[in-house]
Amino acid sequence: MHTCVFGKGDTEMEFQPQLIVNIIAAIIIGGIGWFGRQLWDAVTELRKDLHQLEVDLPKTYTAKDDFSAAMKEINAGLQRIYDKLDGKADKS
Repeated sequence: MHTCVFGKGDTEMEFQPQLIVNIIAAIIIGGIGWFGRQLWDAVTELRKDLHQLEVDLPKTYTAKDDFSAAMKEINAGLQRIYDKLDGKADKS
């Protein structure tokens, strides 16, 4: 069996592979925990941004119904202009 010296003085501790496994497991679990926390913070920030978008959307953009009504008015005006131009062309 191998022995490894840890610490100072005459104290010798036996090399324990389980200690290495525990340290590696702690590092891996810590990394997973850090990554999970980063994901949690990103999702929380995304939810805040999405909520702000929902609040700002009606103020910034035109509703579909309003746009459709405005387009109908514009099309009606263009149709009247077309009809007048068409009438003038026939009189020549």
